[in-house]
Amino acid sequence: MLRLASMLFSLIGTTLAGSGIVVALVSGHDTLRPILIAAAIGGILAVPVTYAVTKRLMA
Repeated sequence: MLRLASMLFSLIGTTLAGSGIVVALVSGHDTLRPILIAAAIGGILAVPVTYAVTKRLMA
């Protein structure tokens, strides 16, 4: 389960971080700090999303 979760995290984490960056840029925040914060929030949100997806795939 850990191997599957780590592979999914690499995909889900980059997707959510990238989406957060796009949202930050579209909303007009074009300096470094908001972009990094958006990427960090996406990375943090990827942990429970990865857990939920892995749990569903293993069931």
